[in-house]
Amino acid sequence: MKKLLLNYIDTFSGLSKEVWWLALITLINRMGAMVIPFLSLYLSDDLCFTLKEIGWVMSCYGFGSLLGAWLGGKLSDKVGYYKVILTSLLLTGVSFFVVQYFTSFWSICISFFILITVADAARPAFFVALSAYSKPENKTRSLTFIRLAINLGFSMAPALGGFLIVTLGYAGLFWVDGITCIIAGFIMIKTLHPKKARIIDKEVVIDNPTPAISDATYMLFLVALTLFGFIFVQYFSTIPLYYKEVHFLSEKSIGLILAMNGVLIFIFEMPLIAYLESTSLSKIRNVIHGFILTGISFLILLITPWAGIVIIGMVMATVGEMISFPFGNSFALDRSKKGRQGDYMGYYSMSFSLAHIFGHNTGMQFINIYGYDNAWLFMGGISAIGTILLIIVKYKASKEKTIHIASTR
Repeated sequence: MKKLLLNYIDTFSGLSKEVWWLALITLINRMGAMVIPFLSLYLSDDLCFTLKEIGWVMSCYGFGSLLGAWLGGKLSDKVGYYKVILTSLLLTGVSFFVVQYFTSFWSICISFFILITVADAARPAFFVALSAYSKPENKTRSLTFIRLAINLGFSMAPALGGFLIVTLGYAGLFWVDGITCIIAGFIMIKTLHPKKARIIDKEVVIDNPTPAISDATYMLFLVALTLFGFIFVQYFSTIPLYYKEVHFLSEKSIGLILAMNGVLIFIFEMPLIAYLESTSLSKIRNVIHGFILTGISFLILLITPWAGIVIIGMVMATVGEMISFPFGNSFALDRSKKGRQGDYMGYYSMSFSLAHIFGHNTGMQFINIYGYDNAWLFMGGISAIGTILLIIVKYKASKEKTIHIASTR
């Protein structure tokens, strides 16, 4: 047991002090993201919005996320990731204070669109910062560590949010969310500085870098990643309904199964990534394996009516997530060019925004028309298409590497 614990702790070794601070900032920020899990309840219970109106508000939220990711990527290249993250944290804090005072339908749509645009502008900037503060050999583990902080924060947010609603009402969520964003901003001012990044980051700067939109291999990779996001978000929308309506599980049981995702990530992701990095498998091959596992997690639901199959499916999807996301992040950062990293990571973040905009609604509509079994076959088919696209990406990337080596001889 002691050896296992020491091996687990060892997976965190070698990460820079700045990455630890960045993880703390992320944890505080995500712990404060308590409005998001309760947004639909706030709109229905507190503001008495109809389901149709709530759907439009959530759409505005999704489109704000898309714009924020694009804008954050562009600004990171123009003014630097540090200013983008800091400005986003502080303005998001203020926005949470203000948005609670809007109560009409259109004012809520506009205010939440602006709020999430400002908040998600920091997403690509965080990726660029992580790349700058990490040594090249530690980038994948650093990304995994930040994901650990995000998952831990999101796991704690609903519990804290529920407590605040009971004690202070929904207004308490907005005030605490705003305060935590501002606290995270001040911690960043005190602990991180862009000059330090130039000392840590030893990667070669490329002259006249290629814009992300002109990198055909990278764009194909993002299409595949959007498809992966499309099927993965089903675990937070259609899958819980499947648990309840087909397997007749209680809300408590559903909550425990969903919580298992975060627990498994917290315990196993860092050791798993450390092990996979020690193998000869390429980053893109690991993403392919994770994609396949997630696709299979839907198909096995068709095998048996036994309720225990949903736990096996969740474990498979979680392992797929643990492999695909860190190595997908790392591949994107490796692909990005100096001076264009914000551009690359902005498009990377946009791929998941698109998955959220279209994934939830499409899954719901498909199930409504064709039923759950056909929906899982559909998800398996999307997984197969995404896997084929990633195999093409792997081939194109290998070919580019061969040409590059030949040209340098």
